[in-house]
Amino acid sequence: MPAWDGETEMVSSSGSPRVDAESDFNRARRLQVLSGLAARVRNDADDVVQAMSFDEVVEALGRRSESYLGTKVISLDAIVGSVDKVRDFDRRFRPTSARSRQRWERLARASRTGEVIPPIDVFQIGEYYFVSDGHHRVSVARSLRLDVIEAHVTAIDTFLTPVGIGGRADLELKYWRRLMLQRVPFTGKARAAVAVNNPYDYGVIAETVEAWGARTMHAEGAYMDKETMAERWYAEEFEPVVAMIEDAAVRGKGERPAEAYLRVACERYQLIRDHAWNAEIMDAVTHKGKKRR
Repeated sequence: MPAWDGETEMVSSSGSPRVDAESDFNRARRLQVLSGLAARVRNDADDVVQAMSFDEVVEALGRRSESYLGTKVISLDAIVGSVDKVRDFDRRFRPTSARSRQRWERLARASRTGEVIPPIDVFQIGEYYFVSDGHHRVSVARSLRLDVIEAHVTAIDTFLTPVGIGGRADLELKYWRRLMLQRVPFTGKARAAVAVNNPYDYGVIAETVEAWGARTMHAEGAYMDKETMAERWYAEEFEPVVAMIEDAAVRGKGERPAEAYLRVACERYQLIRDHAWNAEIMDAVTHKGKKRR
């Protein structure tokens, strides 16, 4: 019985490994082209269908260390990107051109005839895998609807937790968040709470915290390290102001607490050119927001 490939065509067997390998490649190329056309119709970004770049992911998350885990059996669905062949394969590792057709078909014939296929080499970042060697083996295995593949695995430990990565927009957000956290090392609930949707707001947050720290150190005549500054700003500035914003009911629909803080803080400074917080200031900001509506 032919195996349904889950998309539009079936993996079949004619009895001739050579003919079947040619058919496998043609099917993979058709599906890649159709997938690209469908993405254009949906107006998806190119990186949604393109294999992810290992270097871009590591730059966004920040590399800490690496360790070799040995040879493991990994899920093909967990392989999402490449070290150096991002443009040669799409996100499902279908070939984007016919340049390496002969090599691809040779591997397909070997797989169909039961030859031993050597393990691939991958880097693991969280639950994601990136191929450094063995792209064609992954492509053939996926074309034949296999579920797993053997791989030599090297794990990469990153500064940010590697979750929620769907494309370059996610990487840009994580890149700026990483820079912010390296300047202002929030921990615990503060690290989770100080989050925004606009990547460039992370730069504003870092500058805001550092400016607050400079004013506080000047007023107190004492030095604060980064960790203390982050902890105190969250407890003495961020949490009280967010509470006032909630009490005044001026947080916009879908607006995250940190986004509301930045907006209200900006409006506050425009009104009074000061960094103080009190009920009168919040009342003025609230009335300004209502007039704008």
